[in-house]
Amino acid sequence: MSESSATTVYLVIASLHLTIAIWKASALVRSPSFALGLQVATHGLGGIVYVVASPFGYRSLGSASGQPWLPTLPIYLGILLCFGTQHLLTVLWTPSRSDQPWRVRRQIAAWAVAYGISFAVMVVAFLTTDLGGAADPLKFNTEQVKHPQVQLFLSVFLTMLTCGTVHTWRRTRRARADDKAIMHSVRWYGRSMLVTSGYVVCSAPAAAAAALGHHQLDDVGVLGSAFGVVGSIMTCYGVSGAALSKWLGERRDIAVLQPLWDLVVAGVDQELSLGSGHRRPDPFDRQASAGTGRSKPNRVFNVRWTLHRRVIEILDGIRQLERRAWISELPAQAVASLHGEAMQTDSLRNQLGLGKKGLSPHELEAAATAAVLRDAVERLQAAGPDGAAPAASAGPALFAPGKNTPAAQERTRLVRLARALRTPLVDSSLQVVRSAREGEGVPWTRAAAR
Repeated sequence: MSESSATTVYLVIASLHLTIAIWKASALVRSPSFALGLQVATHGLGGIVYVVASPFGYRSLGSASGQPWLPTLPIYLGILLCFGTQHLLTVLWTPSRSDQPWRVRRQIAAWAVAYGISFAVMVVAFLTTDLGGAADPLKFNTEQVKHPQVQLFLSVFLTMLTCGTVHTWRRTRRARADDKAIMHSVRWYGRSMLVTSGYVVCSAPAAAAAALGHHQLDDVGVLGSAFGVVGSIMTCYGVSGAALSKWLGERRDIAVLQPLWDLVVAGVDQELSLGSGHRRPDPFDRQASAGTGRSKPNRVFNVRWTLHRRVIEILDGIRQLERRAWISELPAQAVASLHGEAMQTDSLRNQLGLGKKGLSPHELEAAATAAVLRDAVERLQAAGPDGAAPAASAGPALFAPGKNTPAAQERTRLVRLARALRTPLVDSSLQVVRSAREGEGVPWTRAAAR
């Protein structure tokens, strides 16, 4: 790889680290914690290290200091510090079941002391060495290893890097954590450490051979930097991958919930929306839904807040329909009856797009709820602005299915409900209900599904 290509790669990785550092720093300001502080330090330092380690950065710093090989010291110290903080972060995140908090703190303190002593030895060994000649940013390990101080410097560096990466990988293999985001990071930290240990596998024999005057393995030593690059990318994914997946999932659910929002918020009472001042669209009028009446949620910034707001507004719309007595149990009964008959008749089942096993209880509940809500909104809109609400029945108040869903499961339920809004089963069930209300006496059979 040419120096210009290496500079480009290193600067790209530096930008990844610095972006994550800024992101984690914003989270640290909102919610200070030791773990977040370690992540900010790791990625902030990682970004700086890659800027300096790039051939352009290396030569620029060497030229500015008048010491061509001087950038090696902050680079190697930075590398060891980065992987050391990742190592300590993994120890913090993955205590074994038998570990007491005081034991975890003692392990972290012991490793911190070991890293601190290593830094001191490396600094003294490097600064007491007279390094001469033109610097090659990727070949310090093989070109300067003839000096005893450099041999000590590299021995300490490679030993601590090996201990840290291997120990981290071993801990992550048996790690268990309830938080999926933490487990995602831990697993990828372990994989990145295992890959990074490839740097030692390449560098140690190349440096040992060069110390004995044999330079046939110099290119193998240079190859070791590729393992460090790949390991850094994997580390960045470990930190950001879970959050990115969650962000993409939240964006997807906002889009999935849009038709349901149009139905029970925009189609019921526009004042239910926290940020709307436009006319009420007809949720069954595609042209109106695509027009100015349709709310366009922000799916780039504050995505989680937008999703939570959508869920709350949808639930408020459903409660509004319940309070105003527009909920009827006929659509839910029609869905259950039509689904039961479809399970006994292959032609009807195929017509409704159902599998051989039919719908699961959750899916059937979602279909019933979709039918109930569509029916309620249709009758509300048919009554017009001045139309009277239906007379309250003498029995208990009627609620849409899923009334007692735990708050933590509402998002999942509403997404399932939104996906069921336009299914053939719901469409056919509503045809049955409309026919029954019009007095045509159409039974709940496959005839109504045609």
